[in-house]
Amino acid sequence: MDLGDLAIFQAVLQEGGITAAARRLNRVQSNITTRIRQLEDDLGVPLFQREGRRLQPTPAARILQDYAGQLLGLAQEARDAVISNAPQGQLRLGAMENTAAVRLPPLLADFHQRYPAVQLELRTGATARLIAEVLAGTLDCALVCGPVEDARLESQPFCRETLLLIGARGRPPLPDDRPHTLLAFDSGCAYRQRLELWLRHSGCAVDRIVELDSYHAMISCAASGMGLALVPQALLACLPAGDSVACHALPEHIAIADTVLIRRRQQRHAAVDAFAALLTASAPPGGEHAA
Repeated sequence: MDLGDLAIFQAVLQEGGITAAARRLNRVQSNITTRIRQLEDDLGVPLFQREGRRLQPTPAARILQDYAGQLLGLAQEARDAVISNAPQGQLRLGAMENTAAVRLPPLLADFHQRYPAVQLELRTGATARLIAEVLAGTLDCALVCGPVEDARLESQPFCRETLLLIGARGRPPLPDDRPHTLLAFDSGCAYRQRLELWLRHSGCAVDRIVELDSYHAMISCAASGMGLALVPQALLACLPAGDSVACHALPEHIAIADTVLIRRRQQRHAAVDAFAALLTASAPPGGEHAA
């Protein structure tokens, strides 16, 4: 069913005939007649009874009239949405768990209030998975651990995290030559990759890695003496269990981690633009901006 045919059909109904509809649409009468016949052929039912020069709408035409108005209205709405610069539609945002828990809540509340026409969807995950989802188009943008070296992506600094190595209280200082259990997210976690690199270069042996899916579990297990974990200082300060662990300082190149917003290069999205502008304008509480 052609939208152009529906627009002509609607004009004929509203004007009461072919001649008036042709005048309104600036078309020749024969074209109007042909398009109406094409629509009737497409539907398989007559839409008008011809009585001399008059056209009398059939019951089928009255039924189609309501649907034609809805379809044409939706088509115009779709055109307006596509060409509009106003943020609207869906924004599929990804973020690391600590970013979602500590940095994003006030920003998301502000964004929701500013742009009620945007349907926000937040997914958390490890940096490697979030990057893959932005590249695949299943996320519009994501907040990940930087730097991200991929020519297909552009990145924008957001904030800077200070990472702390935590373990049970009363244990000897690190590094040491004892084998350690590492408490971490899956292998796509950029923080885990940093910790594994540092332990390897420091001569600390890792005899096993226990993968956990939340910082709450990670910190509690570290406090109980199960192993070592790397957590952002801002997150640790927000959790009650943070007072029950020992914190070990790390070299700056391991401890300082920038969080960046990534998106596909040269793909403009009004909602992503608005969110990126809000990140620039809003200083994350309790942390420094990324350099």
